[in-house]
Amino acid sequence: MTDSPQDDVILAEGAEAATPIAALQDKGPTQPPRSRGKDVWDQFRKHKGAMFGLGFLTFITLAVLVGPYIWTVDPQKLDIRNKDLRPIYTTLWDGSAKVSWAKPLGSDQLGRDNLAQMLAGGRASMAVGWAAMLLSLIIGTAIGVMAGYFKRLDGLLMRTTDLFLALPILPLLLLAVTLFRQPLRANFGPEGGMFILIVTIIAITSWMPTARIVRGDVLAIKEREFVLAARSIGSSNGKIIRRHLLPNVLSPIMVSAALGLATAIITESALSFLGVGFPSDFPTWGKMLADAVQRMERFPERVMLPGIAISLTVLSVNYLGDGLRDALDPRIRGR
Repeated sequence: MTDSPQDDVILAEGAEAATPIAALQDKGPTQPPRSRGKDVWDQFRKHKGAMFGLGFLTFITLAVLVGPYIWTVDPQKLDIRNKDLRPIYTTLWDGSAKVSWAKPLGSDQLGRDNLAQMLAGGRASMAVGWAAMLLSLIIGTAIGVMAGYFKRLDGLLMRTTDLFLALPILPLLLLAVTLFRQPLRANFGPEGGMFILIVTIIAITSWMPTARIVRGDVLAIKEREFVLAARSIGSSNGKIIRRHLLPNVLSPIMVSAALGLATAIITESALSFLGVGFPSDFPTWGKMLADAVQRMERFPERVMLPGIAISLTVLSVNYLGDGLRDALDPRIRGR
């Protein structure tokens, strides 16, 4: 006995009714999931200034680290016979300029090689900048986290922060150098003692913005559900801070670190320019500027070379901080 045509029509209609609507079918993701790091990098590289900052900061860091091993001239070596040499490029408009291929950037009034001094001075300035930035970041982050998480410490720590913000930074720096220069130089040597002193002074006088930024973020994050859940299951305060608070305030910390590096480089250059930094025979960019002021009309490149190096380094760090801020902020990312 065979089925009638009417039964075939009913079965076909039933099969068609059982088929899900095509628009509601789950076709699956068209692309693999993207990591947060990739999103941050994609946003960061769209910022042209940040890419310039990253490139120049990488270049200058590698130059001051690797350059002295390639250009092995002693930056403190005196060569009176070859003093006051002009850079090689000055021959483009002044054929009578006194130049030498042995000193491509010229020499100063004592015959010291300018290129070697630029590399050695950059190493000292960058070392002070990085060390002071890291130390100030540690101090500021610790104070900001404690002030934001522990309510009983908030008033005391924030009033201390306001007090440091109200202090005149430059006179305080000069006073500290005057008081502690000789003991540190006697214990750690002329260069080592001044390095420790300058790094410590810059860090102590520059941690306040980081502390205020971190405190504000911690105050907002500690009331979030995941922190309350961690507290409800008995997690200790230290564990909550390490696993939940610090990872979520990492973005403003990184931005503050970039800006702190620029501030530290400028502060060290200012101290060296005023003659209260490293010893007079130890090259830094600020010291090179101070030595070149008296002869800047005859030898303008002696002012321009360290000045351009300081300016471009600080500018690149500021651009880098702007790019990190835009890339790490989810409200800005994707615009």
